[in-house]
Amino acid sequence: MKALAQFRNEELSRKIVRAIERLSADLGNIKIMNFCGTHEWTISHYGIRYLMPDNVELVAGPGCPVCITPSVYIEQAIKLSMEGIRVYTYGDTFKLPKTGLSSPRSLEEAKASGADVRVVYSILDAIKMSRDGRQSLFFAVGFETTAPSTLTQVMRRSIPDNLKFLIAYRLTPPIMRYTLDNFPESPIRGVIAPGHVSAVTGAKAWEFLPKEYGIPTVVSGFEPIDVLLTILEILKQNKEGKSRLVNEYSRVVTWEGNLEAKKAIRETCDVVNAAWRGIGYVPMSGLTLKEKYRSYDAKYSFGLIEPSAIEWKRDLPPGCKCAEVTLGIAKPTDCPHFLTRCTPDRPYGPCMVSSEGTCFIWAKYGGRMALKDL
Repeated sequence: MKALAQFRNEELSRKIVRAIERLSADLGNIKIMNFCGTHEWTISHYGIRYLMPDNVELVAGPGCPVCITPSVYIEQAIKLSMEGIRVYTYGDTFKLPKTGLSSPRSLEEAKASGADVRVVYSILDAIKMSRDGRQSLFFAVGFETTAPSTLTQVMRRSIPDNLKFLIAYRLTPPIMRYTLDNFPESPIRGVIAPGHVSAVTGAKAWEFLPKEYGIPTVVSGFEPIDVLLTILEILKQNKEGKSRLVNEYSRVVTWEGNLEAKKAIRETCDVVNAAWRGIGYVPMSGLTLKEKYRSYDAKYSFGLIEPSAIEWKRDLPPGCKCAEVTLGIAKPTDCPHFLTRCTPDRPYGPCMVSSEGTCFIWAKYGGRMALKDL
């Protein structure tokens, strides 16, 4: 706890904030995207957004895997659960609503209707429980951070024959590139790159941002001091007119990342074009099990069909602005359903479900005073 306290020091925080104010004075409007949902939590929970000068805007990015999981996967998991297949899922995905309003809308509602849906903490829980021989499905949602734990078990072939995987893993650098290429009307002048993901991918995964797009980029930790120092570094680079990649989170993240985790992904999966909820198909941004591991793939075992890029339709409930929020071009308060029809207790859209969802975070912490908890 003593080591952690140094990253929440109020006096040091205020010194950094004053440095941010001085440095940003003549830079014009600076829009910085914090890619990761956990960074958005830190920014909102500790009131960092309220500490920024008027010309420095912090916007959330597409770093919530639950928020961008396509509705078709939720629909398939619900359908299978109602047909007698046991479904294992993480807690956030358990509450994730599909697009249509027909019941059950989520795996939580399916369980309430009698389906065998079980919340697990890891793939190891699912493996242990499925040894009873029941036909089962593991709903595999996440980014590079969570994928290796599941895929390592696939690579070792330590999975019972009756347990199949509905793979909904997504890769983060491609969606960052997609965001920059397709929404240039609101230029990003700095990126706070995700710490958890980078622990697997390595900091070098984000090198393309300064090299190809000229955007200052910092791989950041998740404590208040981490985020404030990261913002300061991004402003320094804007001041100098030189963009580079900096690894602020060097106590956890290396340049190359976790080689064993990356090997598990590379060994078991092909990289494919993939749908992101509300956004569309993003080139080379998804994972699918290689043919030699097809026996574990729910798509083949249960005859599941994924729509093509041509068939894909915007899979959000009517009026939901989750996609715009995810891409940093709208705030949760821009959505007409925010804290009216859509609340943490009864989420209408996917960004109100997860603790990493921007709408959930704003609903819970958006009004918190700056430095209140420091």
